[in-house]
Amino acid sequence: MNKLNSLIAIAFLAVTFTACKKNTEEPIFVAPPSDGSTLTLNGLIGAEAGSAAGNSVYVDFSADKQTAIERDSWDLGFYSGTDFKVILNSSNGASVSVINKTDLNAVTIADFDPNALKVGQGLGNFSIVDDGREANILNKTAIAAISSTDAENKVYIINRKGGAATVLANEELYKIRIIRKGTTGYTLQYAKVTEITFKTLDVIKNAEANFQFASLVKGTAVTAEPAKASWDIVWGYSMYWTSTFPYAFSDMVFINNIAGVSAASVAVTDTKNYTTFSESDIASITFLANRDVIGSKWRTSPNSQGVGGAVDSKVFYVIKDGSGNVYKLKFVSYISADGGTRGKPVIEYKLVKKG
Repeated sequence: MNKLNSLIAIAFLAVTFTACKKNTEEPIFVAPPSDGSTLTLNGLIGAEAGSAAGNSVYVDFSADKQTAIERDSWDLGFYSGTDFKVILNSSNGASVSVINKTDLNAVTIADFDPNALKVGQGLGNFSIVDDGREANILNKTAIAAISSTDAENKVYIINRKGGAATVLANEELYKIRIIRKGTTGYTLQYAKVTEITFKTLDVIKNAEANFQFASLVKGTAVTAEPAKASWDIVWGYSMYWTSTFPYAFSDMVFINNIAGVSAASVAVTDTKNYTTFSESDIASITFLANRDVIGSKWRTSPNSQGVGGAVDSKVFYVIKDGSGNVYKLKFVSYISADGGTRGKPVIEYKLVKKG
């Protein structure tokens, strides 16, 4: 009996210890949003001109973090949301031309005019690029929404690197076709235009990301953007538009509107400026979800000889991130004329209201 009592006591102690251990586990720590900082964005990879900086730079205000992504590292972005849509790499000046065929192997250089892929410098149109005039990049993509009926998904020719009225050599152009992979993702068929057989790459949607990305050159999935909850704005070179035609240029700033980021432009007045703007002023702000709320309007551009240009000191911005934190943002410098370095703009931001 004593032996039985001892066994019961040991079992009771083990259960009690386990329960106490569970009750004393450390709680998950959630870091508070940053109070603000000043960052010099790392847009340059090497010795390239700042007006054609090689990196796109993503900024997460609440984490005081910037992430530089080489803009030539990817070609296609596959939307992870409900719709089946694919974006081009606008930061590389990419363009596409649709071919009325569904057999990738049957498409050759004879099926299209490479000159029709040229865009920028007055050439091209908004049907061969993702339309930068839209509030959301998904509203009007150059590649049609991917149909659940395979036969409706056509072949496209892609000039993966352009934007300055240039087109790659024929042997560097790709032909692609994209079909759905059930309800979970996409299957990319791809080959160089000069090749007679194609390869495939499956791309699976990821709820933590806006897009999943692929490189045609590498033939693999790549990481080309932080998780959707981990960035607020992106700065860099991009296809956009000027006057009535597509045009690619540097210093574009887009907000992460797909993940719920919104922003407003605030004009500096005698009574309102970046320094004095406070939580009580938020009620007077109209936040917009347009991806180009900031765009290139934060600065004036240099002339055709590269002279001049400066940060516009008469405007600052208010950003509401996906968690409801509100930050005020100003650009400090971006070019030699205002004391900066082209390709390495300096920004300053400050928490106005915690979400």
